[in-house]
Amino acid sequence: MKSQRTPPPPDGWETLSSELHYESPHLSVSTVEVRSPAGRRARRWTIAHRKAAVIVAPITQEGKLVLIRQERIPIQREVWEVPGGQVDNPGMQDLSALEAVALRELTEETGYELAPGGSMTELGDFFSSPGFTDEHSYFFLARPVERGAAGPAHTESETILDCREFSAGEVAEMIRRNEICDANTLGMWAKLVARGYLSLGQ
Repeated sequence: MKSQRTPPPPDGWETLSSELHYESPHLSVSTVEVRSPAGRRARRWTIAHRKAAVIVAPITQEGKLVLIRQERIPIQREVWEVPGGQVDNPGMQDLSALEAVALRELTEETGYELAPGGSMTELGDFFSSPGFTDEHSYFFLARPVERGAAGPAHTESETILDCREFSAGEVAEMIRRNEICDANTLGMWAKLVARGYLSLGQ
């Protein structure tokens, strides 16, 4: 599997100080003073530090994309999105470990699993909102998938209300109507179309 990861930052970045304001198991906030390779003076920036995450595109044998409808407390809305989750162990950054987390999130959130002969494909990585957070997420394609016998196993922190299969045309229409509006799903959609895994004619 050829890696599609973002290259590391260039040399020349220097962190002069860091002040921690808040820390929890899922998030920390700090203000840093940083000098960049292009800057003559240091700059202060408040950063929300987040664990790495995996984002999964489950596609069935028929070419349909599996989405979940989940309540999101920060925006107080229910949104259709691809499954995903945080990588709890910060040391799990090799592809096999990330792939294992992606498979676990797929099964837990949707109840789907890889069909016999199915495989996981790395599609690259991205930063969800680099203006305020260092959250680094990894895209995976799971294909083909099928419903598992055990069904979903949501955690207590999740409120997943529905799980359905959608054709590419249906997803495109949901994006046009702004029914799909989260960065993870929009980024995944762009990646799938650009790499030729989904056709708008489907």
